[in-house]
Amino acid sequence: MADYKNLETIDWDTVTEKMHETGYCLLPKIVNDDACNQLIQDYGKAAFYRKTILMERYRFGLGEYKYFQYPLPELIQSIREGIYPKLALIANKWMQVLHIDKTFPDSFSELQKLCHDNNQTKPTVLILKYGKGGFNTLHQDLYGEIFFPMQLVLFLNEPEVDYKGGEFVLIQQTLRAQSKAIVLKPKKGDILIFTTNYRPVKGSKGYYRANMKHGVSEVHEGNRCTLGIIFHDALS
Repeated sequence: MADYKNLETIDWDTVTEKMHETGYCLLPKIVNDDACNQLIQDYGKAAFYRKTILMERYRFGLGEYKYFQYPLPELIQSIREGIYPKLALIANKWMQVLHIDKTFPDSFSELQKLCHDNNQTKPTVLILKYGKGGFNTLHQDLYGEIFFPMQLVLFLNEPEVDYKGGEFVLIQQTLRAQSKAIVLKPKKGDILIFTTNYRPVKGSKGYYRANMKHGVSEVHEGNRCTLGIIFHDALS
């Protein structure tokens, strides 16, 4: 049995429409339970990771996360390479309507080369772990001058079974208006695509940038683990 769903069977037209409309889209049950469990079990294997961050130390929240080192596990690398080309089409449309002189390459390998040519060579894929009381403050994952405007999070636990609370939160800062909160609780094996920093929103005078940040609300019970898949690399 494959660890994850065939990405070509996803209705990418609907995904594209949803991303244009809201800046996020949920892909249900992409990764199977065994693969999710294995990623959690591998959390203690130091050889997989390049760096560990205690969130409280940097006032990022309360919890811990670890950055993977290259080469990435095959599951993560395959998802990164498979989903990127679909999102590059959306990203380039965003740049077009916002009149930003930027074009993202068609393939993930080309994006990675662009990052490396700009001294961004460190992997940004990370696994996050929260216990009771854990949370993540609102933030953006940019890491350098080269950044891709969308990223993924894979949910590794079942809400209301493995943990309570710990909702995924998106905040959209709308032009000349109050910020909008979007609160989501995806299930185990789901992948959420969402905006890294801003997305286009159509106003009365054309499109404008709506800034977006993301975070995690407080975990009330249990343990919550997720895998963050960011497409651009970090500065060396």
